[in-house]
Amino acid sequence: MRLTRNNGWQGVMRCATLTLPVLLLAACATQEPAGTQPQTVPVPSKPAVPAPPPQQAELKALIGLQDRLYDVAAPLLVNNALLCRNNARNLLGFTAKTKYSYTSEFIDAASSLGLSDQLQVTGVLAGSGAAKVGLQRGDLLVSIQDKPVPTGADAERQTALLLGPLVNGRNSIKVTIARSGGNQVLNIPLTRACAFGIELGNTENVISYADGRRVLISSGMMKYTKSDDELALVIAKEMAHNTLTHPSRQRNTATMTGVIDNLIRLKPDTAALNGMAGVKPYPQQLDAAADKLSLYMVARAGYKVDDAAAFWQRLASSYPASVLNGYTAIHPGTDYRLSAIQQAVSDIQAKQATGTTIQP
Repeated sequence: MRLTRNNGWQGVMRCATLTLPVLLLAACATQEPAGTQPQTVPVPSKPAVPAPPPQQAELKALIGLQDRLYDVAAPLLVNNALLCRNNARNLLGFTAKTKYSYTSEFIDAASSLGLSDQLQVTGVLAGSGAAKVGLQRGDLLVSIQDKPVPTGADAERQTALLLGPLVNGRNSIKVTIARSGGNQVLNIPLTRACAFGIELGNTENVISYADGRRVLISSGMMKYTKSDDELALVIAKEMAHNTLTHPSRQRNTATMTGVIDNLIRLKPDTAALNGMAGVKPYPQQLDAAADKLSLYMVARAGYKVDDAAAFWQRLASSYPASVLNGYTAIHPGTDYRLSAIQQAVSDIQAKQATGTTIQP
């Protein structure tokens, strides 16, 4: 949404012809006649641009963080189907939402940002089949394989049920979209990718979680990372935990799922995080294994791995294990991990230098 405002009056007013009102002519005089008071021309002030409602501003800020998270995650998901093992799936490669995708208190704010009861594309996975055929953010979903796309409060779930049987045994899906007042038909090639949901956690705690099928990165962690390369390290680390089935091996799956379900709300209950919410810290051996796999994922996605050890060391120094609900409290084996990270980085750099396939 763009806000426009009046450009106002120019800062310099030129003297004009006698046909202008006397008041304007008086303002152009260099000297006032004796005994008269100077006359000034009232210059209208620029109209104030109304501030967006608090809920709209909050939702817009969160959407901005989500966009960055999805943009950084896209190459990790698309380029690592080989490494994701049993978690690779055929995907359409885009996300879509309605105004009902948010809690009731934010429905009006979502409407003001252009969402309605019709599913609208809110993100397109870079490198996916959807991106290659030109699907765009803002496109409205009309039909899938000539079946009308559901609308209303339950549209997301019903559309997922519609799509489920269609992605097996096909190379592409026929999708009709509405754009610029007309309908277009796109045959979207399916993309083999890691089928992990990437979620934004609405908390300033510097944390990330994996529950076996999803990855959650907190807004606090996103703000802590200084570059997309650093954010990619965090996302890939949780993808690696999922790939290696660490949440289930830790018997953390149900707990992590509850934490993620809570933190993705627009108004999460952060008090529930006290005492790490029952999440068990990862043993250093599991953590180091996830570090190694994640670095290969990062490199295959085109991100830099050179400064990985420095990033994890900085994070551990900023948020040591004594900080409850911080990253290091769940991943305490930093010193042990750094050795594994440095070895993996050396191996990856050697493969890159010789043009060898980058895989463990």
